[in-house]
Amino acid sequence: MCYSAQITADYRKYQRLGGKMSLPDFAALWLRDPFHEKKKRPKAPKALEDLVASMDPGIKELIDDWNAEEAAALEPELFKQRKRVADAERKLLTKVTKKAQDDVRIGTNKVEQIRGWLDDFKRKTLEPRDERIFPQWYAPVLVVENGQRVIKPMRYQCRLAGMPASSDYAKDGKLSGTYNARRDNLERFWRRQFGYTHGLMVISTFYENVDTPDGGSKRIQFTPRDGSDMLVACLWSHWTDPTGEHPDLLSFAAVTDDPEPEVAAAGHDRTIINIKPEHVDAWLNPNPANLDALYAIFDDKQRPYYEHQLEKAA
Repeated sequence: MCYSAQITADYRKYQRLGGKMSLPDFAALWLRDPFHEKKKRPKAPKALEDLVASMDPGIKELIDDWNAEEAAALEPELFKQRKRVADAERKLLTKVTKKAQDDVRIGTNKVEQIRGWLDDFKRKTLEPRDERIFPQWYAPVLVVENGQRVIKPMRYQCRLAGMPASSDYAKDGKLSGTYNARRDNLERFWRRQFGYTHGLMVISTFYENVDTPDGGSKRIQFTPRDGSDMLVACLWSHWTDPTGEHPDLLSFAAVTDDPEPEVAAAGHDRTIINIKPEHVDAWLNPNPANLDALYAIFDDKQRPYYEHQLEKAA
């Protein structure tokens, strides 16, 4: 399963693939919805927000409004945690207690965390983490619409048309695994998307959870040794709620295959399918009557050597 990935927010790379930003769709993502007052801010990497904000003043205003609202909500919590630290430090001057020590430690960490979030709203230079997506985050996905290649914002975890909103979660309350589409399940669970609604996501690296012998897990980062971008095969769906309780949702899943040898050696059992540039048109314009041609694209995928390392601490 592709637990996380680092997208590219370089618009030029999508332009080379013939893609054009669907700015109305991006604007709708951050637009306040009068029919759904409880709409939360969409989870999107800062690099994507900065890109679309630079392309459209209206979108910039929408994102700035969300930033201002979140900053206003964080300020009281920042004050609360600073006071927590100050009060605990005064107590420690007269008596050392575990609670006071914990309050200083936890409060200090929370102050630094909140200050980091506030700084992110103002920061102009991008860091690698600003391109990171996780399940339920939005990413730019290249699709074909009315014969044209367009880039739309889609949530990374596919909710299939006709499924209830609750299908985002498994019976144990955790996120379902529908952010990845296994190759061996495409003609069953994904049969209404495979051969019909295809997309591409451009990424530079991906991350996987790998079990450890002691029963724990670790996160490993995989990156092509040659530094090339990966053209990830995706399936997507346009979900609508017949009750009108929830807004429409564009969402997608990354197609995965058996692992490349070096990925398997690192302890993981799947690898995303990295499409060759010469197959992009055929992938984005599928023929549902010829699924064998799509499997042939998978078999002829790009196979860079995926170097790996433990995920670095933030």
